[in-house]
Amino acid sequence: MAYASKDLSVLAYANGFTLWHYTTADLAAAVDTTGYFNGASDLLRVGDMVLANCATGGSPSAGVLVVATNAAGVVDLANLTPFGTANSD
Repeated sequence: MAYASKDLSVLAYANGFTLWHYTTADLAAAVDTTGYFNGASDLLRVGDMVLANCATGGSPSAGVLVVATNAAGVVDLANLTPFGTANSD
């Protein structure tokens, strides 16, 4: 799949920093690939954080992504840092 602007929303904004939420059926490995968020290059700034719900149609994963670079319309987010640990019960 690909980035869908309807699935990106602002949760908070302060002091030049934005906290975003993004939900997608795409795997986290696809979402954090350079260029995935190019369609939002005019919105995302280096250091912004994206709380992400990925792979919502299968084995979901959730965590935080950080905008690592955004130059000339090309956006790269750092790899997903997952929330929590494996559920053992």
